[in-house]
Amino acid sequence: MSAADIDFELAKIATIIEKMADPDIFAWLDRKIAPTKTAVHRAATIVADRLCGAVANPIIRNAQEKRQLAAIKTWLEAHGYKQLPPAEGTHFDAMPAGTFSFRMNVPVKLEDGVRNVNIPIDAVIMPKRAKSGQLPVFFEAKSAGDFTNTNKRRKEEAVKMVQLRATYGKQVQFRLFLCGYFDSGYLGYEAAEGIDWLWEHRIDDLALFGI
Repeated sequence: MSAADIDFELAKIATIIEKMADPDIFAWLDRKIAPTKTAVHRAATIVADRLCGAVANPIIRNAQEKRQLAAIKTWLEAHGYKQLPPAEGTHFDAMPAGTFSFRMNVPVKLEDGVRNVNIPIDAVIMPKRAKSGQLPVFFEAKSAGDFTNTNKRRKEEAVKMVQLRATYGKQVQFRLFLCGYFDSGYLGYEAAEGIDWLWEHRIDDLALFGI
């Protein structure tokens, strides 16, 4: 590729970036003026911060989830529950009373009512006093470092709840195990979908769910 071809391709990329760029960050684009060094440094700092966040946030969330599940495991075992080894391959609706498992796949029907897919559930707990045929309690571990991120993710849990109810009925218990910044907007949205929750710093509230 010649130098002229490279310049042509770079010009196309620059045009796309200019059309998609945030004018609040790249303020000089709308004004059609040459940017100052201060403006370029400010824009570069914002972009670098967002890039770091995009890379780091999933890592932090995964670490938080592991810590949350470890807290649940500690509490359950202290109250006489036994964790099912993944190798046993026990189906969620065949779990013995007083057992629990993490990251279990639960099959649900899609909207067409025909196709099935597996959805991952962070913690599946069969209460010690469970009756024959009773479904376990499903928990989703959620942590957030700011309020904005939770508003973007709140529909994920609602979709799971709809799918679980459509497949197994209204008796499904799908709960949230929360840590961090979850405001009234998020909690109200989940409550409207019939989803209850407990806070990690009040982990003893697990008992309120019959566990």
